[in-house]
Parts: sequence; C-alpha cells; structure tokens
Amino acid sequence: MINLTFVDHQGTERSVTVEPTGSLMSAAIYNGVPGIEADCGGACACATCHVYIDPAWTDRVGPAEGDEVDMLSTASELRPTSRLSCQVKLSDALDGLRVETPAYQG
Repeated sequence: MINLTFVDHQGTERSVTVEPTGSLMSAAIYNGVPGIEADCGGACACATCHVYIDPAWTDRVGPAEGDEVDMLSTASELRPTSRLSCQVKLSDALDGLRVETPAYQG
C-alpha cells in the first residue's frame, strides 16, 4: 500500500492509502477526492484531471510526454509541475506523493 496526499486550492488535505497500481486519477476517483473530474475516464482526452505535482516529487513522477503535453495545453492555470493525473502511474516509489488540485476544478 502507498499513501497519497491531495491538497485542494484552499489547503485542505485528503490522504488516501491505495495499492500501488493504476493511476493517480483512479486513486482519486475511487476515494472521492474533489477536484478530479476525469471526464474522459483516463483516456488522456481532456484535462479535467489536471494536478500540480509537489516540486519535491517531480523527478520521481517524471515529466509529461506525448499526448499528455498536448492535452495539458488545453488546461487553465498551468504550472511547471502540471500533470494529468490519469497519466501518472502509481508504484511503490510514489509512496508519500503530494499533489495539489487547481482551483478551477474544485
């Protein structure tokens, strides 16, 4: 099991414990985390699961690539640490990951 912390735009933290499989988006949806809409269901066809990776975690999570870069260009309030949570694959290496959800999705 790994621990993930989602922080909304008002600073409210929600911690969840999940199996290290699937995506960050699926962990958020399964645990009812607000601010992750996931309209396309994880197909990388929208930007409604946009999150900001905590800067301390960007090297472990890695950068956006390919289609994700294109989809992020449609998101509002981009930051250097922006990612689509559907494209962040969970693993044991992400135990303790912290992400923030944008205000416009909350």
